[in-house]
Amino acid sequence: MRSASVVVPLPRAAPGESPGLGPFVPSGRSLLVAFAVLGGVLLALVLARETSLFAVRSIEVTGASPAVERQVERALRDRSGESLFAIDLGAARVDVASLPTVAGVSFDRAYPHTLRVTVVPERPVAVVRQGAASYLVSEHGRVMARVYRTAQRPLARIWVTRDVSLTPGAFVDGALDTAVRAVAPLAGIHFPSRVVSVRTTDGLTLRLRSGLELRLGDTRDVELKLAVADRVLRRLPAGSGYLDVSVPDRPVAGPRSLDPQVEVEPVASSGA
Repeated sequence: MRSASVVVPLPRAAPGESPGLGPFVPSGRSLLVAFAVLGGVLLALVLARETSLFAVRSIEVTGASPAVERQVERALRDRSGESLFAIDLGAARVDVASLPTVAGVSFDRAYPHTLRVTVVPERPVAVVRQGAASYLVSEHGRVMARVYRTAQRPLARIWVTRDVSLTPGAFVDGALDTAVRAVAPLAGIHFPSRVVSVRTTDGLTLRLRSGLELRLGDTRDVELKLAVADRVLRRLPAGSGYLDVSVPDRPVAGPRSLDPQVEVEPVASSGA
């Protein structure tokens, strides 16, 4: 038995007639709607940028001390009244980051009228003494401010000569930078004695308030050497003149006469 077949005739275009594109071409009404939407968006953008619709009325600063937050607010006060939509955050970031007390900053537009600012403050680790002047210096080696000589008593003191440049906002370099980075870990621990001076010639040497010299050697493993010194100092007898932790697993102590030397038994860690 043969299977039946069906032939469906298709309409043929007349000679010279191109295929119809009607289904693919938007109607005039659709085009009008699309242009109206686009115009509305563009108008909204212009209004947002050029009018007070999204003007900055409040600047909220968090992440730092009240004093630093006030400095940031003053640095950004010219932005008050600007459009939150159009505000140049790159320029604002430069203005805030130029503050000697600020290590980093980020922004968030909180529509309709608030600019939120999150600050990462510089962390002070030393007071640099230069004659009668004193300067607070951060862990990054940045001069934060000029301070009274009695300010920040727990921090290490580093003495420099008058030819060393100390400008708030600038970064120290050379031997002073080495000294600052050497004492930076002390700002985060309860050390047995305050550092009153740092010497960088012939290796790092910290002179403590007790009069003892703490010899660190080179700049490698400074945090480890300070941790060892922290434990050993609590066991040293009175009258010790120096403690050498340049080789952390073999600390050596001696009297002020420097002779004889006494090798100190390393202190076992609490987890041992």
